Amino acid sequence: MSDDKGRIVLAIARAAISSKFGKGLSSDESAPWLSGPGACFVTLTINGQLRGCIGSLEPYRPLLLDLKENALAAAFRDPRFPPLGEQELMDIRVEVSLLSPVIPLRFRDEDDALAQLRPGIDGVLLEFGRNRGTFLPQVWEQLPTPGQFLHHLKIKAGLPPAFWDDGLRLYRYSVDSYKE
Repeated sequence: MSDDKGRIVLAIARAAISSKFGKGLSSDESAPWLSGPGACFVTLTINGQLRGCIGSLEPYRPLLLDLKENALAAAFRDPRFPPLGEQELMDIRVEVSLLSPVIPLRFRDEDDALAQLRPGIDGVLLEFGRNRGTFLPQVWEQLPTPGQFLHHLKIKAGLPPAFWDDGLRLYRYSVDSYKE
């Protein structure tokens, strides 16, 4: 089932992106689990370099719709990159991460929070006031220690790297990830 699931979600994401260029790729959208609520991230890379990544942390629409919308957003609306050009279409590699529910972490202080993080397993969502950022579990490949991971996540959320406040909230989630 897992290999089938990966094949299905990758084909749907690529077909959604390709459709914007008039390319009629087919994908199987009949699996019943696609109609249930789901949250996913779609990550695009070219030659191993990030080219777009957009997703949902909470399931608020059917997975099929979330997958298509996030694929289009990663390709055409990631504010860090210009919209994907048709000449890049064959060079992109698609990765789809299906998210588990987000679970709050309970901790006394930053050291306690760091001790609870599971490298290579946890995706982490950080919130403080209006500041918010997340890293998928795959980011552990570039930031292998909990200290590095949290340091860079604070920066991504618009906070100083040494910032700590008792009002800071952390959540964890895991993913089933599929890559072309």
